[in-house]
Amino acid sequence: MKVILNQDVPNLGELGDIKEVAPGYARNYLFPRNLAFLFNQKTKALFEKRASEIEALKAAKRNDSSSLKEKLEAEEIAITVPAGQNGKLYGAVTNATIYDELLKKGIEIDRKKIEVPGRSIKSVGNYKILVKLYEKDEATLKVVIHGAAVKAEEKTGEEAPKPRRERRERRHSEEDDSPEAQMRAFLASQGLEPEEDETSDQA
Repeated sequence: MKVILNQDVPNLGELGDIKEVAPGYARNYLFPRNLAFLFNQKTKALFEKRASEIEALKAAKRNDSSSLKEKLEAEEIAITVPAGQNGKLYGAVTNATIYDELLKKGIEIDRKKIEVPGRSIKSVGNYKILVKLYEKDEATLKVVIHGAAVKAEEKTGEEAPKPRRERRERRHSEEDDSPEAQMRAFLASQGLEPEEDETSDQA
């Protein structure tokens, strides 16, 4: 089915574009939302009358795209990520990460237009990220990934293993408070093992 777009539609086209689409897509999505009209002589004539208006809108988009390109290429995004000594990141930097960092600087771009090499960055270093703008315009964004040292317990989210003596003392402390238990705890604190009761083996 041939339609003429009444608004910009992501991944399809812009206002005034004539597109061939599936009938179900047109009837269930485009037409109910007033995003497009069925292409015929009547709608064609209507959009021909709007030609100057449509071209003015496109010119404004080109101007905005040019300004955004200059702004992006003047920026340098620095991101600090936990990493190992070899520079490998614990995790990855994706287009969503870059999107969030740009948003902090007041720059909002469609996340899908941010092209990260290999879809994700997994090592520290300097990178050039391609950002697609209006029509065939593109910007190159400089991104620097810094690594941050991570302690062993932070990597796993668990505490580091306790020393053997501390574990033994803790185990004894969780037992009863009898004199025998207290004696065992005292000997353990001195690095001594309790002597076995020889009479306990005699019948």
